[in-house]
Amino acid sequence: MRKPLVVALCALALAGAGATPAVAAAPSPTGADTTTGASSTTLMDVVDDTVGTAADTLSGLTAPKEGAVNFAGTVSLSNCSGSVVRMPGSAADDPALVLTNGHCLESGFPAPGQVVVDQASSRTFGLLNSSGSKVATLRADRLLYATMTDTDAAVYRLGTTYAQIKSSYGIDPLTLADTRPQAGTAISVVSGYWKRIYSCSIDGFAYRMKEGDWTWKDSVRYTSACNTIGGTSGSPVVDDATRTVVAVNNTGNEDGERCTVNNPCEVDENGGVTVRQGINYAQQTYQFPACFGVDNKLELSASGCVLPKP
Repeated sequence: MRKPLVVALCALALAGAGATPAVAAAPSPTGADTTTGASSTTLMDVVDDTVGTAADTLSGLTAPKEGAVNFAGTVSLSNCSGSVVRMPGSAADDPALVLTNGHCLESGFPAPGQVVVDQASSRTFGLLNSSGSKVATLRADRLLYATMTDTDAAVYRLGTTYAQIKSSYGIDPLTLADTRPQAGTAISVVSGYWKRIYSCSIDGFAYRMKEGDWTWKDSVRYTSACNTIGGTSGSPVVDDATRTVVAVNNTGNEDGERCTVNNPCEVDENGGVTVRQGINYAQQTYQFPACFGVDNKLELSASGCVLPKP
């Protein structure tokens, strides 16, 4: 799972260093964000700001070209990346949603088979503009959905509408595509945590992907150019042509090991296992729109909703 090495980041913050780690590991998730108001500051806020400063320096080297996919609507979490998203049928006055990975939850990795639904949350997210600068801190009021079964995704509901975000910051949400992407599609993996964009194509799909105790279905496999690192977990995978979100970035095989944590393997229909060291993956998101109704309410019993249920 593509998460940052939090201990190293804390050390970076305390030392005031200006460089970011080149590679990050995947520890247990960090604790919950405990801020209660706009003026409250936690250690993770300090870490976010320090990492953001260092990443701003790097973003000058990786800033999107004019007309290309950019950072607008992406967010940084205390331990991951994410994005403000809308369903194809969402309205401007609906409460905004944030998409990230299930393994990015403050409370820890959901167990195999576990589905978390409709829990209170006060998690904060740093909203980025097109150039990757943080323009606001957004706050959730509910964790609507999270799982690491079949997919690796979490959806938070904000206490702010899309219209309010647009009016205050001039930023629109990203739209989730409701159709399955195709191999060969040119994509951008947009990390709000590192303020870095990875460009490549969809190489193909893994029938099943196993990592440790978890199994995911129909995972997106990138071509080698998307060499994502820790902290890119939860990044939206954007179709370069349609500018819609087709997947959420979540993992990669780091060491060439077989089906272990940080070393996922592909399993085909016949049970054959393939290990692709250095290749990275995402989980498709076209299934989500069918599970959200009017006012962006989660409706797992809706016709066509195939997401895992509690």
